[in-house]
Amino acid sequence: MIDIKNNYCVIMSGGVGSRFWPYSRKNMPKQFLDFFGTGRSLLQQTFERFNKVVPTENILIVTNELYANLVQEQLPQLNPSQILLEPTRRNTAPCIAWASKHIKAINPNANIVVAPSDHLILKEDEFLTAIKKGLEFVAENDKLLTLGIRPNRPETGYGYIQIAEQEGENLYKVKTFTEKPELELAKVFVSSGEFYWNSGLFIWNVNTIIKALEKYLPDVMSKLASDTYGTPQEVDFINEHFASCNNVSIDYGVMEKADNVFVSLGDFGWSDLGTWGSLYDLSEKDDEGNVTLKCNTMLYESKNNIVVLPSGKLAVVSGMEGYLIAESDNVLLICPKDEESAIRKYVTDVQLKFGEEFI
Repeated sequence: MIDIKNNYCVIMSGGVGSRFWPYSRKNMPKQFLDFFGTGRSLLQQTFERFNKVVPTENILIVTNELYANLVQEQLPQLNPSQILLEPTRRNTAPCIAWASKHIKAINPNANIVVAPSDHLILKEDEFLTAIKKGLEFVAENDKLLTLGIRPNRPETGYGYIQIAEQEGENLYKVKTFTEKPELELAKVFVSSGEFYWNSGLFIWNVNTIIKALEKYLPDVMSKLASDTYGTPQEVDFINEHFASCNNVSIDYGVMEKADNVFVSLGDFGWSDLGTWGSLYDLSEKDDEGNVTLKCNTMLYESKNNIVVLPSGKLAVVSGMEGYLIAESDNVLLICPKDEESAIRKYVTDVQLKFGEEFI
């Protein structure tokens, strides 16, 4: 058994959630929203989940400096020093590099789980069992561990992990990573039984990940090289040097290149709540396949729609099939719900024409 005091968690919470526009906005991105009326935001749910295996004082939130107040409001139990504020967005590799160097200055024996703030986990007990086993594994082995999800459909919105030889119970060496595939390739992946969804959840010892970052992303690590970590000068150093880091993901920068990557397989009732389509799939539906969130609806000859309006509002919908109808603040969006990839284009076009007012 490892000492729980060596367990750390880094929750990445700096994204803008543009695929959930207009519900997710620049000043209130999706991780700070309560999608299902539980009274808890996605960030709060993620924190509470990991707090069951990681001490409160060992949980760090990495977010954009724009969201400092939101994090403090939603997680008042955190010390401000546990909130790492990025001066600009530089993807997951620089984020993880900074958090790892920060943690090592506090505890050079730390075992870390890194997680996005917008995942849903329905089978929490099974998930936490896998996290605990993963932390024990990386404490004893110089390995980089990720969680792979058994696919139940040929999903094109997720990356895939191909497994190689088995190393233990539900534990395999990783053979390849593949970015989001086209549908036909996704069907081949699922039918082969060798491919699993890439959850974007990682577990490693702090020394293992720092060694891998120095090997595969030396430019990032040289720009973040400093003796200020764990001191009051750390924030000033990051504010000066973080923006010069390359915009690179941890998957592309490290995981796809390293030869000591393993995957722990599971189900967990996992979902990456990344799109309106994923929210529709997870939500309760009426007899015609319609989903209503927050508001009241009257639906006539309509099916397979998702309607999201502010609480207290009524939507009357007639003769529509397969549409997203979403209103938030000063924006109403109506579009086919299966064309979610176009939402980023809408956001860009709106920004070009109207500036930041509707973003």
